[in-house]
Amino acid sequence: MTNPFENEQGTYVVLMNEEGHYSLWPAFVHIPAGWEIVCGETSRSACIDYISSNWTDLSPNSLKPAAEVQGGQQ
Repeated sequence: MTNPFENEQGTYVVLMNEEGHYSLWPAFVHIPAGWEIVCGETSRSACIDYISSNWTDLSPNSLKPAAEVQGGQQ
């Protein structure tokens, strides 16, 4: 059996958790608790591009100042 996370022809989603971490996820696999879809079903490469464009700070949200986590809104 091949790894569903590495299937170039598969359909994927991008997940994000409350810490602001992203995950590439096969569309057919159950989404684990604490994660939500932030980019709908598309190709693996499109999901990787989404993650590369949006996950620019790898620091968890719990270590960032509150104003930064809320998008600068106070």
